Amino acid sequence: MNIATTPTPAPATGAPESLFPRLEPLLARVGKPIQYVGGELNSVVKEWEAADVRWCLSYPDAYEVGQPNQGVAILYEILNERDWILAERTYTVWPDMAELMRGAGVPQFTLDAHRPVGAFDVLGFSFSTELGYTNMLETIDLAGMPLHAVDRREDDPIVLAGGHAAFNPEAIADFIDAAVLGDGEEISLAISEVVREWKAEGRPGGRDGVLLRLAESGGVYVPKFYDVDYLPDGRIRRVAPNRPSVPYSIRKHTLMDLDNWPYPKHPLVPLAETVHERYSVEIFRGCTRGCRFCQAGMITRPVRERSIETIGAMVQAGLESTGLEEVGLLSLSSADHSEIADVTKQLADRYEGTNVSLSLPSTRVDAFNIDLANELSRNGRRSGLTFAPEGGSERMRRVINKQVDEEDLIRTVATAYSNGWRNVKLYFMCGLPTETDEDVMAIADLARRVIETGREVSGRKDIRCTVSIGGFVPKPHTPFQWAAQLDSATTDARLQKLRDIIRADKRYGKSIGFRYHDGKPGIVEGLLSRGDRRVGAVIEQVWRSGGHFDGWSEHFSYERWMTAADGALAGTGVDVDWYTTRERDYDEVLPWDHLDAGLDRDWLWDDWQDAIDERPVDDCRWTPCYDCGVCPQMDTEIQVGPTGLTLLPLPTVRNPLAAD
Repeated sequence: MNIATTPTPAPATGAPESLFPRLEPLLARVGKPIQYVGGELNSVVKEWEAADVRWCLSYPDAYEVGQPNQGVAILYEILNERDWILAERTYTVWPDMAELMRGAGVPQFTLDAHRPVGAFDVLGFSFSTELGYTNMLETIDLAGMPLHAVDRREDDPIVLAGGHAAFNPEAIADFIDAAVLGDGEEISLAISEVVREWKAEGRPGGRDGVLLRLAESGGVYVPKFYDVDYLPDGRIRRVAPNRPSVPYSIRKHTLMDLDNWPYPKHPLVPLAETVHERYSVEIFRGCTRGCRFCQAGMITRPVRERSIETIGAMVQAGLESTGLEEVGLLSLSSADHSEIADVTKQLADRYEGTNVSLSLPSTRVDAFNIDLANELSRNGRRSGLTFAPEGGSERMRRVINKQVDEEDLIRTVATAYSNGWRNVKLYFMCGLPTETDEDVMAIADLARRVIETGREVSGRKDIRCTVSIGGFVPKPHTPFQWAAQLDSATTDARLQKLRDIIRADKRYGKSIGFRYHDGKPGIVEGLLSRGDRRVGAVIEQVWRSGGHFDGWSEHFSYERWMTAADGALAGTGVDVDWYTTRERDYDEVLPWDHLDAGLDRDWLWDDWQDAIDERPVDDCRWTPCYDCGVCPQMDTEIQVGPTGLTLLPLPTVRNPLAAD
């Protein structure tokens, strides 16, 4: 990485000029130049001087992955609705463009108005995965900003981290100025108010002045105001504030009453191809199923449903403002919405005869029924069905609290195959706590039963079952945060053995598809997800040696990460195994213990013990409270229906080209 050629930032005063005239000559020399042009339908370009606070929002990946991100889309609209706030977007540029930009002295730019990122007040990164950390460093460097927060100048943007990976931002503490936990709608506006007030007062205290105001609120984590002390054996002794006005713990933000926040209302329509080209409506937020491996379910509690009335209005407005033809009804487990049958039937009724199709990206085995599936495929788009048993054996599913038994799954797939479906995809994980070879080999037995059942109920031979397996990575704020991660060699050996068993099956093997990822990327993700501030040096070394786009297999290099870790962690007394394959004790201070997701630490530990003992815990939506701590500590409550509302009187939409 040639740091010397990094572009200089924009001037601190006055409206920055568009970088497009300097960028345009580069477009003919890169792949997919359309992704850098901007001008999408529903994008917003405001006058620079008319705004008091200016945000640059970034999803740290390529445009095709970042553009559909729901979190960025929501904040983009909410911020731009305020006449005193300006919000634009930037994405990680591909290596071919980055090289040309450095050579031509063109800094990182926004897509909306091609303004230099370094000219904004706040540069906010939304992290869905820790593998985006090196892309963040690439963006910061291309913007002409110092990599380390301690070196930033007074006029550099405040670098803010959010998203699921921000629930343990310690590995990137050296590079960010602040982090936000939880829902971003309200806190982004609160941060804007603080920055606006600080600027209006003449920026008292400089950069530290505004950061201290944010830290004192208790809702924004500013790493520089917290010191970390270590024990001789490498464990953390304590994390404590170094300013008397800064709280010991930072709380997550929880948005209640989603009906009052029906975003995105006017989503951006991409010009270039993206991974999802649909209008996505989040039908509820949070999950209390209690899957012990699932960080998303734990940190987004409690469940908060949107009403059927609001969902219908959002679908109508979104389709009208975009022209898109697919509607994704999103949540962590969409079929669990208390009125999902009414939602899907009434939407299908309304859009029958049009090109509009509905999809549920996530469906649990025990929430699926054929009526629901038929409503989703009413317009003739019948794709494969995907279910996630997660564990191969009944024992393993008890450990992870995935309360789906084999007979539930077989009944479900029998219903699907008998009603015309030909392919079912099953998703599992390898490397779960207490797992044995036998638990993984049970996946082959289950796949055989699925094929056998499908042939029997359908009377056909063209039945397929695709088995997809990912490696388990322990995550913060889950019962498995203390667990040892399985080493990559054992993961690979188990998956190889499973593949050989499936391929050797002469009766069913050719009907079973098998997809899996090797264990090495999971080890890197594990290092980052449970890492502390010492891991920041590893991330920086990887980036300096050319590493970014680590979420893409063609760019990921396990050897580069291990070489960087060997060098950066030398002399610290810890290594990659210490962060990944080591089990933690209850008494150990975890790097994220000062960051409050609302979950009681003792409850998480008890649930970890229940996992070892194979004891399940029911969903608290429909049972008495299990005292996880979220509702009383966060002053929140579960919000579920049924509401008794309907989509009516929304009229039925007909295809104007259809025959009378």
